[in-house]
Amino acid sequence: MPNVSRKKQKERKERNIMRKSGSQKGKSPSRMIDERIKELGGWRGKMLSQLRTLIKQADPEVVEEWKWRGVPVWSHDGLICTGETYKNVVKMTFSKGAALENPSGLFNSSLDGNTRRAIDFHGGERIDEEALKALIRAAVTLNASRAHG
Repeated sequence: MPNVSRKKQKERKERNIMRKSGSQKGKSPSRMIDERIKELGGWRGKMLSQLRTLIKQADPEVVEEWKWRGVPVWSHDGLICTGETYKNVVKMTFSKGAALENPSGLFNSSLDGNTRRAIDFHGGERIDEEALKALIRAAVTLNASRAHG
């Protein structure tokens, strides 16, 4: 943008960030997640809703956020996981998943990286609720140890 001042570029960038995050609407992240679940409907909406419920059960102090052009995010002393939705899968990505024990073998995606690990859920699939809640609690514990240690 040759003839555009740096100030104008910065203002434009900030407007785009606001527009992408949805924050200009003044809605809470929790409400935006509610709306995403409703908008998805079908098995993906039900799956995201169920995952959200399990996250809250595992960590009642979890903070819900809305980032990266509409991705539900759950944090506690740092990012725990995201809830991404695609045509054929609902993906739960743990930001520090590679550092977590996975005794139940829940991680089935993003297994090659050094940091993240993910779980892909497909329609009609049953969730091992206790194993997932244990994994969420382990992620919270890892965040807390890094935040306070």
